[in-house]
Amino acid sequence: KQDAALQTVWGWASVVLNEDGTPVVDSQGDVIEPQELQKAAHGFLLHSRDGGVMHEETGIATIVESLVTTPETIQALFPKVAKGLIPVGWCVAFHVHDKKVWKRVQDGELLAFSIGGVGEREEIEV
Repeated sequence: KQDAALQTVWGWASVVLNEDGTPVVDSQGDVIEPQELQKAAHGFLLHSRDGGVMHEETGIATIVESLVTTPETIQALFPKVAKGLIPVGWCVAFHVHDKKVWKRVQDGELLAFSIGGVGEREEIEV
C-alpha cells in the first residue's frame, strides 16, 4: 500500500512461515526463524531506521511503522482471526524522502522490500 499525501509505502519486509507453518525458503535459500527476525527488526529500529534502494543507496527513506508478527504476537493481538490469515513476518512502513525514488514506487518500478543482514548460516533439513 502507498499513500501519496504521506509519501509512505507499507508492506511485508519478510514473511518467514508459510500458512501451514512450514518455513519460507527465500531466494538465497535461507530460512529465518521468527524469533531471529524479531531480534533483527529490533536491532534495525534501535540502530538504523534507514531505508535504501537495492541495498546500495541509503538515506532515501526512514521506517515509520513496524510490526513483527510471531505466532505468539498474532495470538495475543488478533485472537479472533483464523490461524494462517496473518503472515508470520515483519510488516513495515517507510516514509520516502527522495522524490525520484518515490516516483519509482508510484510507477510500480519498486514493488517489494528486501531486508539485508548478516548472520551465521547453519545447515538444516527442510
